[in-house]
Amino acid sequence: MQPLDSQKASPYAGWRRRLYLMLEPTARQAPGLSIPNRFIAVVIILATALTILETEPVVRALAPSFFVTAEAVLALAFLVEYVARVIAAGEDARYRGLAGRLRFMVSPWAIIDLLAILPFFLTMGAVNAFALRLLKLIRLLRLARLGHFSNAIGDLYSAVRGRRYELTVSLMVAVALLIVTSSVIYVLEASHQPEAFGSIPRALWWSVATLTTVGYGDVTPVTAAGQLFAGLTAIVGIGMIAMPTGILAAAFSDAMQKRREQAENDNNK
Repeated sequence: MQPLDSQKASPYAGWRRRLYLMLEPTARQAPGLSIPNRFIAVVIILATALTILETEPVVRALAPSFFVTAEAVLALAFLVEYVARVIAAGEDARYRGLAGRLRFMVSPWAIIDLLAILPFFLTMGAVNAFALRLLKLIRLLRLARLGHFSNAIGDLYSAVRGRRYELTVSLMVAVALLIVTSSVIYVLEASHQPEAFGSIPRALWWSVATLTTVGYGDVTPVTAAGQLFAGLTAIVGIGMIAMPTGILAAAFSDAMQKRREQAENDNNK
């Protein structure tokens, strides 16, 4: 590996540095996205829209060759971007050299980048209907790549990690409520609707739908006691949803406030 000074002095290092500044959002000093990243963001949105439209047989039948050609062009754009990011990753001290590049290629964002490309090449072979639908679903992971262009994803991760204890407690409360409500409705309704409430596992579906206030209506209690309990369960479910939502909202707000304060401190220096 060349010394850092010689790397900076070489034309390749200077070109790689410019490429890194264009592709890595965290390295950019100016506000907003660079032109290449704006282009990639537009390509991601177009690719996602095409993937969604392609699942509709009527739309696909209107121009089958268009979807194939468009997917090929978009896959080529993603491939060029992926190779460019692997090359530019050497500017980060963590990813210098061959071992560093390999480490970059197994990082979460690089894996998402790779998954955006693979479906096109895999669909070129013979695949069954289920595999084809699965590959189309993987294509939608391209949308997750938009998070790489924003600090909000990092803030959300920090928020979840900082409040993991409170969120774990909320999850435990939710599981306990599911077990208790499904057990009670089983006692109240099993003899009247054995096909829906004949066991606690069967009653779990009703508890999930009621506590989350989804209310599908496919399974409902018929006894007065069961209906009264269902109403109470729905009210409790509002609190069950509000608790983790409030924790996440407060944590995310704190993370955003810290980022604003840090930006103000940097500007005052």
